[in-house]
Amino acid sequence: MSDIKSNNDVLNNYQGVWDTKIGFGAKSALLLVDFMKAYTTPNSLLYAPDVVNAVAKTESVLKQARKTGEMVIHTNIRYHSPSFADGGTWVKKAPVMREMVEGNILAEFCPGVIPQTNELVITKQYASAFFGTTLASTLTASGIDTVVIAGCSTSGCVRATAVDAMQHGFRVIVLEDCVGDRHKSPHDANLFDINSKYGDVISSADYLQYIGVVDTVSA
Repeated sequence: MSDIKSNNDVLNNYQGVWDTKIGFGAKSALLLVDFMKAYTTPNSLLYAPDVVNAVAKTESVLKQARKTGEMVIHTNIRYHSPSFADGGTWVKKAPVMREMVEGNILAEFCPGVIPQTNELVITKQYASAFFGTTLASTLTASGIDTVVIAGCSTSGCVRATAVDAMQHGFRVIVLEDCVGDRHKSPHDANLFDINSKYGDVISSADYLQYIGVVDTVSA
């Protein structure tokens, strides 16, 4: 009962202030953030079971997005070993990220969401897919005004990417069942914040409906 009351208090507190919906614009792109094996391999320090579920859900969404001609962009993380100088203070704060080097199987893309040869892969060194990359200019040059985000982790690279997408002038849509974290609490809290202040959090079924596909799995 206390959890329900607390949730209601939060919703009431934000209502009318932090609950505006922005919706889709004229043209969207599907951005898959860091779906790498480190997050789906049980013996990895970065392993997050909910990311396994997010990958599985995203696989079917990705197939449909490709069929409809949606622009699809993937991101990964790569550092220069052994110095990791391009990781700056992040690899000092989170040394587990040192696994993201070329040749490490954990830095490979997850099966089912592997980029096709015609799909762009943006390699980054920090949380946001926009920081220090060509993503913003690429989207703008392609006429994209809406960024639809799947990936991991919700509280890390997904949130950072969502915030930066908004700050670069894009509409932000996060697919709630296509993102994951290592624990439900930060996952839920960050989706709440994104939905309140930076973009819209919707289901993959709603996204498929937007691009003209009926989600027969969820129906």
